[in-house]
Amino acid sequence: MTSPQQFLLPDVGEGLTEAEILAWSVQPGDVVEVNQIIVEVETAKAAVELPSPYAGVVSALHAEVGELLPVGRPLITIDTGTSAGGVEGGEPDAPAVRQPEPQQAELLVGYGPQGTGTGRRRRRPAHAQPQRAVGGERSAPDRGGVRPAAKPPVRKLAKDLGVDLTTVAPTGPGNTITREDVRRAVPETLPAPVPETARTSETRIPIRGVRKHTAAAMIASAFTAPHVTEFITVDVTATMRLRELVAGRREFRDLRVTPLLFFARAFLIALAKTPEANSSWDEEAQEIVLKHYVNLGVAAATDRGLVVPNIKGADRMSLLELAQALADLTATARAGRTSPQDMSGGTVTLTNVGVFGVDTGTPILNPGEAAILAVGAVRRMPWVVQDGDGNERIEPRWVTQLALSFDHRLMDGRQGSELLANTAQILNEPGLAML
Repeated sequence: MTSPQQFLLPDVGEGLTEAEILAWSVQPGDVVEVNQIIVEVETAKAAVELPSPYAGVVSALHAEVGELLPVGRPLITIDTGTSAGGVEGGEPDAPAVRQPEPQQAELLVGYGPQGTGTGRRRRRPAHAQPQRAVGGERSAPDRGGVRPAAKPPVRKLAKDLGVDLTTVAPTGPGNTITREDVRRAVPETLPAPVPETARTSETRIPIRGVRKHTAAAMIASAFTAPHVTEFITVDVTATMRLRELVAGRREFRDLRVTPLLFFARAFLIALAKTPEANSSWDEEAQEIVLKHYVNLGVAAATDRGLVVPNIKGADRMSLLELAQALADLTATARAGRTSPQDMSGGTVTLTNVGVFGVDTGTPILNPGEAAILAVGAVRRMPWVVQDGDGNERIEPRWVTQLALSFDHRLMDGRQGSELLANTAQILNEPGLAML
């Protein structure tokens, strides 16, 4: 006797409403253990591997690869009445042993411990087709127990054109249903589909995942917080010399010491003199919340779009610790493995537009934060230099531009200007950090 348990899609972030199925690690009939990775999903913030909260045998998958599934909907059904050792090999009349309920410690959003796998994204075998549970919102019509074989884009086309895949004769490899098969099955009463040749001049990309979240967040920020942006051009020659000295030290030799490390450090030091920049606006309570810690967000461009993970407690880190944290943050973001926890709780943000050869910009605040600093490209430029006697000369120097956007509800022009000027002064003469 089996005991089916449904695993509902959990909220793996802060108030996320849906996730896209990236890859299944199991198929119906597979035996699974507690904490075994069963599926990889992509939310609006990150790609996450979900472990099984139950041990038993997979009886049904409730979503296909590429499908968007709302939070709280069934993800997988597991029969827990059969032990992981399987029915085979046991006594014929022996009762099935019920697996113990999963431990409630170290839960992944209330369902099970988070996996630590960092391997490459697994691809679902081409022959594998998930089976939907009977009694769901919409089950496939009976075809002798065989589900129509078709790729997700073909299924979507069939849905859009109102074609029942169980009535379509497959002509593709391995008896799979193709786009042409679906189009031939379109009822004559429907308008003819647009020829494929008419679509070649444009590409449509579904708005989902990180890009969907970023778009919504930026719109909310732009139309909620009154932005002010100020700019300053600064000679950072002394900082570039310091970077060379630090990069040569033994403890930094295994790290990539970039100018961004010193821009981040200067920004953190300057923030201590302008605490208003490290605050948030509580509309409901009508209060300004001053943060006595700095979780420094660092904008990172990835294949999935812009993400802004943050370094927790960055203000309490040494330069070496900050360098290691930046390296870890960058590597994780590029690999698409930034966790939802790393994406939440930021207090201020740093964005490096200079990496693209851009001199400056007008950054939009990360929602809920009071300030964001954009760093432009560091270039060799002619600069007027004064000696101790007040004599001037022109010589090539390392120069960059900084742009600070801030929420004018939380900071006035004086405070914003002080933060930007103090950051520039430290970069111009790093020794000022000792004052």
